[in-house]
Amino acid sequence: MIAAATRGGLSGPRIVPSLAVLALAIPFVSRSRAPTVLDMADELPASIYDIAVKDIRGNDVKLSEYAGKVLLIVNVASQCGLTNSNYKELNVLYDKYRTKGLEILAFPCNQFAGQEPGSNEDIQETVCTRFKAEFPIFDKINVNGKDAGPLFKYLKSQKGGFLGDGIKWNFTKFLVDKDGKVVGRYAPTTSPLKLENDIQKRLGIAS
Repeated sequence: MIAAATRGGLSGPRIVPSLAVLALAIPFVSRSRAPTVLDMADELPASIYDIAVKDIRGNDVKLSEYAGKVLLIVNVASQCGLTNSNYKELNVLYDKYRTKGLEILAFPCNQFAGQEPGSNEDIQETVCTRFKAEFPIFDKINVNGKDAGPLFKYLKSQKGGFLGDGIKWNFTKFLVDKDGKVVGRYAPTTSPLKLENDIQKRLGIAS
């Protein structure tokens, strides 16, 4: 555009086509840009307590029912190399702190190497029989992509991960305090028992 203006003069006709092309290009670029974090934030609930999920039997559960509790939210899978150790240690935490205000919410997900392939009925049977879990198990969901459940979209928006916000693997853990604030995100390889001090802090228990 500068070259055209120089050859034709500032009042010459050759600057007009350049400006016209630019005027047409700007709205096209604006329309085709990728959504920003602010765009996506507009679609997110104001609070975790505004979100409803389904339990393993398909019943609606409002997360507002857990207001005042400390929550440990985990995407789980039955056939992962991390499964046995995570369920064992989650059970330890639940047995120790459930009466003190901790709830563990487990969400089966089959997005990582297809390691949670069963139906909700199969998952419930496995979790209850093999792993003896007593904490709530919810409906199988996606945690990444456009079909990700609203809860995990919200959790990721509140606590980003290493090298991007996406859930990297089974057994990513989020800690939510009594006021519904997401205060911690832990990698799949982080042992649940290593979260004990953080859980005690949010429960108001001296370690």
